Amino acid sequence: MLKNADWSIDRDYKTGSENEPLQFYLDGLATSNEFSLLLGYFSSSAINLLSVGFATFISKGGKMKMVINHLLSSKDKKAIEIANHETINKVFDLTDVVTLGRVLDEYDTHFFECLAYLIAEKRIEIKVIKPKNGRGIAHYKSGVFSDGQDFVGYKASCNFTLYGLSENLEELEAFLSWENGRSNKLIKKQLKLIDAYFTEEDEDVDYIPVNEIEVVLKDRFGKKEINELLVQEEQLLRKKQGLISNPKLKKTITKLFDKIETIRREPRFPFSSGPRAYQMEAYSNWVSNNYQGIFAMATGTGKTITSINCLLQEVNKDDKKNYHALILVPTITLVNQWADEANRFNFKEIIQVSSNNDWESDLATTLSTNKRIPTSFIIIATYASFIKDRFSKYIKDLPQDTLFIADEAHNLGSKSVLSKLSNVLIQKRIGLSATPKRIYDIEGSSAMENFFNDSEPYTYSFSMERAIEEGILCKYYYHPHLVTLTSDELKEYIEITKKLAKFFNKQSGAFDDNDIVQKLLLKRKRIIHKAVNKLGITRYILEERFRKEGNLKYTFIYVPEGNTPEIDEDENTDEESIKIINQYTREIGRINDSIRVNQFVSGMVDRNEVLEQFKDGKIHVIASMKCLDEGVDIPRAEHAIFCSSTGNPRQFIQRRGRILRTHPQKDIAVIHDLIVIPDLLVSDANSDTFKVERSLVEKEIERVMYFASLAINPFETESVFSEICHHYDLNIYTIHNKLKNND
Repeated sequence: MLKNADWSIDRDYKTGSENEPLQFYLDGLATSNEFSLLLGYFSSSAINLLSVGFATFISKGGKMKMVINHLLSSKDKKAIEIANHETINKVFDLTDVVTLGRVLDEYDTHFFECLAYLIAEKRIEIKVIKPKNGRGIAHYKSGVFSDGQDFVGYKASCNFTLYGLSENLEELEAFLSWENGRSNKLIKKQLKLIDAYFTEEDEDVDYIPVNEIEVVLKDRFGKKEINELLVQEEQLLRKKQGLISNPKLKKTITKLFDKIETIRREPRFPFSSGPRAYQMEAYSNWVSNNYQGIFAMATGTGKTITSINCLLQEVNKDDKKNYHALILVPTITLVNQWADEANRFNFKEIIQVSSNNDWESDLATTLSTNKRIPTSFIIIATYASFIKDRFSKYIKDLPQDTLFIADEAHNLGSKSVLSKLSNVLIQKRIGLSATPKRIYDIEGSSAMENFFNDSEPYTYSFSMERAIEEGILCKYYYHPHLVTLTSDELKEYIEITKKLAKFFNKQSGAFDDNDIVQKLLLKRKRIIHKAVNKLGITRYILEERFRKEGNLKYTFIYVPEGNTPEIDEDENTDEESIKIINQYTREIGRINDSIRVNQFVSGMVDRNEVLEQFKDGKIHVIASMKCLDEGVDIPRAEHAIFCSSTGNPRQFIQRRGRILRTHPQKDIAVIHDLIVIPDLLVSDANSDTFKVERSLVEKEIERVMYFASLAINPFETESVFSEICHHYDLNIYTIHNKLKNND
């Protein structure tokens, strides 16, 4: 605030005195957010001279308006021309005071790029004027600082240039709005005149377009005027070094640098625009729910940033800016991604806990130190590490203000994780999941809801439908393809179904809950999951597209994977999975020699390179497995084939969300879904297995309709399933309405 600045007692500033004109500008920039200038000569060398003050001013949202005369140096004119007539490709983070300070402190190419960017972003607005009828030049030397409540105006003998701010025999008189009526009147008069120029209402001047600005030439103007504008870098450096000899000025500059250093260390939102409205709404809802709750947010809507923003908002309440968080994630890939995201928020003290990290010494030391001295930290651990005694013994030492975040929080429903949750006594809790609904995972959802003290419609929800409507995710076509079983697969499928029929409760419409049923369901699920005919249909889909488009760029294929453990941080690829993915890769490559296909599996050392080449179109098709379900972004993917039918709707929802990520060169996504349905000739309404099959088909159609209902072409699904629905006496609209009522 302007009232907090140490203004000169007599409000006078003179070059060579304790209170330099430079001192006035630095104090004004440090305590205001608007700066209006009525100038004669202007040179960006003044901004360079005041770089530490300007960096602070701009980074906190400060805006500057300048009325200047039509004489400029060639470099300044070029910067204004670029800002007015060209697209600015160089983007500067105007909230990053450290980097901004460095750029403004160097009088080089980057400095003038930054100046052009500030002008283009309207953080510096310029109006060029010239007296009518060619009488002289504009030669004002005054201005006004404002913090939104108070004002400090001034009149000076010095121009806003290097020489004006640093030569001898220059003076400046300040006027503080809160002191007396005279000061107020002078300030209002100055602001009124500046506004009249900016609205071009003053008829005594001509308003000069950029192309008519005159560049100062030595043979046309006097030496003094040339010196005001033509500045050498070594002159700037000497002036800045010499000014530090003034004790008060040195103290001010040191104070500003200390403030910048503090800002450099403090956590902050990674984008200059700040949190989105829905992210602040999620935080507000979470606080209202006693700092607990589930964020049910569709894949691609920014669950990670939304939850870290909650931590940031809590940090901002603490004068010392301390923070404590425990974040659980499914895989090592996500440990690294969350660490990167936390770093973007400028959280520095991060301990990564997984089988890839030697973490225990750092964790033990940090928690021990925190008992004596407040110490900030964020612990990011896999669920696999969380359930081990080696890690869980440290949970009791977490401070009470620790924020517990569970990413893909449905993992809390597993028995191994549930057994350790009783150790988590901290109260601040956030569960993140794109699919927390009971309809998909009764046990996992129930456990999650109890732990986070939440239930539908949840503390905060952001549906996929809303994400598509608001353009956060892209629109898509959905094409379901029916897959038949081979004779051997069908024989085994029928045998298992007959055994299952003995455990089917006709009244409840569900199976008995016992180990035999679970084993039989798993065996049958594997037959469907690895159905051989999926490979042929996948090739047919790709051949048709290659025939029409001549390429298969930006195609992603989820192939069936082998057996995977319940909690597997490493996303291990077993031998069976390797065999299957090799089959798919070879088959795709045989379509045409020009097609570049690559696998994406766990353990790859060049994972990031593969994704980069895919984004650049150098790799056309990626065949992947479960390792891309949680956390890896592939926004460039336009076409996807889902061959992996695990029966887990959550998996498909996550995969759809990844394919729908937006990209500047991508308008619409296309999803092909391979669905195994029992042979209709095998049973009819009188068969022993009919009701069992009907129940399973109904569940599969529920999943399919969940995708089809938000697609551009929902009626295609109705056509594909019409015969099946007729056979099993199912109504696709009834199923759709059931889904809608559960949303």
